[in-house]
Amino acid sequence: MTAFWRSPWLGPSVALLVILAGFAADQGLGLILAVWLAAWGINIWLSNSGRTIGGFAVPILFGATLLVLWELAVRLYEVSPVILPAPSAIWARLITSTDTLWADFVQTIVKGAMSGYVTGCAAAFAVALAVDRSPFLQRGLLPVGNFIAALPIVGTAPILVMWYGFGWQSKAAVVVVMVFFPMLVNTVQGLKASEVMQRDLMRTYAASYWQTLFKLRLPAALPFIFNGLKICTTLALIGAIVAEFFGSPTVGMGFRIKIEVGRLAMDMVWSSIVVAALAGTGLYGLMALLERKLTFWHPSQR
Repeated sequence: MTAFWRSPWLGPSVALLVILAGFAADQGLGLILAVWLAAWGINIWLSNSGRTIGGFAVPILFGATLLVLWELAVRLYEVSPVILPAPSAIWARLITSTDTLWADFVQTIVKGAMSGYVTGCAAAFAVALAVDRSPFLQRGLLPVGNFIAALPIVGTAPILVMWYGFGWQSKAAVVVVMVFFPMLVNTVQGLKASEVMQRDLMRTYAASYWQTLFKLRLPAALPFIFNGLKICTTLALIGAIVAEFFGSPTVGMGFRIKIEVGRLAMDMVWSSIVVAALAGTGLYGLMALLERKLTFWHPSQR
């Protein structure tokens, strides 16, 4: 019995039985199961092969498999495009609407999200240095910051839109509010990461506060700082897009999603989502790459 469970034929046999059961119940379901199990087997082989290419091929194949299964399910079961458009329809709309999507990208991501991201993170870093030097600010500002960070964006976004108008400036203000306190908290905690003995050693060398900060405390705080930067990449995109639901000019991803949902043009909605997802992934990947280059000494990067 033990030899049976360890048999190399057990996995393929079970997979074949699952496919046959799927075909017996529904030919479409059987085809979907066959594609899924075939891709699963290839992924397992790539993972166990020990080759470097497997590290890149596995996630790419997994994503391609999800798209193929999505396409098959929509085509075989004739799902309404209002409910869920096929990936091919989304791609076709993405290609034919590049001018509109580019204008939305510039308005929402470049002007709104990125300007607010840079401003909010830079301001949070500067305030973190002040908080680090002032116990009064640490006791008084951080609790207020945690309270403001807990406020829902659907409550603060309309207020900021009314204050700063319907242009990209109000979206940047929303992003600043969203990213400021996560970045502040991570930076303050990072500045405490250096050990007491290390700081004592710097004092024995007669190092000033700024010398200790730049040569010891900031390098030790880099993992925390990059953690805040990576968290804020997603918050910036969410803040800019959601803020456009409460007022914007006739351009922008949030505006486009709101308008196209009313028109039941879900392929355009999904195209905007794809652009936002690619932008968020690229920005997060850039922060992760910088983290790997600058914190190569940290155990998390080994």
